[in-house]
Amino acid sequence: MTDSARIFDRVAHRRRRQRFAGGPDFLRRAIEERLLDRLDDIRRPLGRVLVLGAQDGELAAAVRQRPGVDHVVTADEVGRPHVPLDPDVLADEELLPFADGAFRTVLSAMSLHWVNDLPGVLIQIRRCLVPDGLFLAAMPGGETLTEARECLLAAELEVRGGAGLRISPMIDVKDAGALLQRAGFALPVTDVETLTVRYAEPLRLLFELRAMGESQALVDGARTSLTRPVIARFAELYRERFADPDGRVRARFDIVTMTGWTPDDSQPKPLRRGSGEVSLAKALGVPLEVVQGKAKRGD
Repeated sequence: MTDSARIFDRVAHRRRRQRFAGGPDFLRRAIEERLLDRLDDIRRPLGRVLVLGAQDGELAAAVRQRPGVDHVVTADEVGRPHVPLDPDVLADEELLPFADGAFRTVLSAMSLHWVNDLPGVLIQIRRCLVPDGLFLAAMPGGETLTEARECLLAAELEVRGGAGLRISPMIDVKDAGALLQRAGFALPVTDVETLTVRYAEPLRLLFELRAMGESQALVDGARTSLTRPVIARFAELYRERFADPDGRVRARFDIVTMTGWTPDDSQPKPLRRGSGEVSLAKALGVPLEVVQGKAKRGD
């Protein structure tokens, strides 16, 4: 990938994840819980499963307990020797080392929002799935951290007279669906759920993001650290704009879920246009000419 196409400094992000392993994990836990809830709706064996972005191994451990799971392989770009459940495979999500058709299910929780070439990664995931294989991922997206983004920008402009990017761009739920289709997945479904987290103090939000390894790692992001005057003004603005009546401030996290299946002849297909056996005019109780646009209702 050329430098002009890179959004994230993945080396910097990897170092932060290694440095802050074991920090607060409420967001990852919430995303993993929602992903596991989605698996409850799958009425077929998961077979051989790849957990992409293994984190601390808790998601993989939960999947192993489910009926219909033959084997679980975990892959992550960060090894954690101090964690009992170290990943089985050290691999960058942007360059998957798996053979075509190696898995029946691929799961990813809070990992793909840091890849530069998401369309390319989705194509690689599709290729390593068997026909009618399941891909299910959940990650922050949408309007995540919109409050912090607004207040950081305003505080830095006010104090310094200029501002750099400090919060990553987030994928929109509609764009996520389009990317699934572009990558060749069948029956794509995307949706978003908003999680609101409240803090007694705005600076606690920045601390937890840093402790999760989720702080700024943009190639064209701000080059200087936040100064104390900027941080102080950020906290003031946050309290002014986003405090609840009890004085606590809120932070928004949009969890975007992506579901897709590798194409297979057994999957339901849309009917050929004009092949319906039920007349729309009859169902609506109007003349055929109304449906065809040749007459108005009541003519």
